[in-house]
Amino acid sequence: MAGFVGFHLAKRLLAEDHKVCGIDNLNSYYDVGLKKARLGLLYRESNFDFQLLDLADGPGVNDWVAHQHPDSVVNLAAQAGVRYSIENPSAYVNSNLVGFVNLLEACVRRAPVRHFVFASSSSVYGANVKVPFSVGDRVEYPISLYGATKKSNELIAHSYSHLYGLPVTGLRFFTVYGPWGRPDMSYYKFAHAIDQDMPIEIYNNGRMQRDFTFVDDIIEGIVRVINRPQVKSLGDQSPGSVMSNAFYKIYNLGNHQPVDLMLFVSLLEQAMGKKAKTIFLPMQPGDGPCTYADMDDIAQDLDFRPSTPINEGLEQFVRWYRDYQFASGRAAA
Repeated sequence: MAGFVGFHLAKRLLAEDHKVCGIDNLNSYYDVGLKKARLGLLYRESNFDFQLLDLADGPGVNDWVAHQHPDSVVNLAAQAGVRYSIENPSAYVNSNLVGFVNLLEACVRRAPVRHFVFASSSSVYGANVKVPFSVGDRVEYPISLYGATKKSNELIAHSYSHLYGLPVTGLRFFTVYGPWGRPDMSYYKFAHAIDQDMPIEIYNNGRMQRDFTFVDDIIEGIVRVINRPQVKSLGDQSPGSVMSNAFYKIYNLGNHQPVDLMLFVSLLEQAMGKKAKTIFLPMQPGDGPCTYADMDDIAQDLDFRPSTPINEGLEQFVRWYRDYQFASGRAAA
């Protein structure tokens, strides 16, 4: 709830007069002060309730769900970061696997919910080379532990939906960016480096594309999904089909417009009003050269496509970044 996407989702739901009950463990993967600043804004709303809780705490999660009796649950909690998963794999197992199962267990045994929505990731596409990435593509070859945990979430969620009739929707996010973002994300790191006259690291010598998706578009997609739980089995009678009793669906949430990394840097320079110093490096383990979301499924089912151009999104981010740096006393001298 104190995370990047969770904060924006809570703001949107509170603005629509929903009651929002959130949990977060406020871990130190990145600046806890930023997380607390997000929470500070949410605390201004009377319909907001927060509890400091780690999803790996099974009894605590059970008690929280039983007490709150949520109508819908949106699980955006995960240990993020592709490269960090190589350095600290146990954090991903505890948060992305153990915590995920704990929350599903609570939702089916302590207070059955109308809809369970969870964040997956474009990282599940791993070594795939066909673009755009479609939800029907094979995803058996993750190239990072982070991607592997996200695919595991999808499999686990399907099994719970099949066993307990729990409507479940998973959303594969594609490189979310925007105000109040995570400092470990490339766009934030680039902006900070440019601001501080430090060099930025460009991997794969700049030959990369990312389907950058503005956070407001991500939130619009999530809200539409929350209000549309799966109501039909996915099974059919076609030859070679897989019969499933699950009320289960996976969607991509991306911009459907991959951007060349060097163009992205140029647009960020324009928004910052300052040139970047660059260091070109080889591809890092766990990274892929391109992400590109096929959005046809969610466009057809929910009449949704992102609408924020990359230059407008970066301008909004830079305005927030400068305001936040100034307010927190971190602005460049």
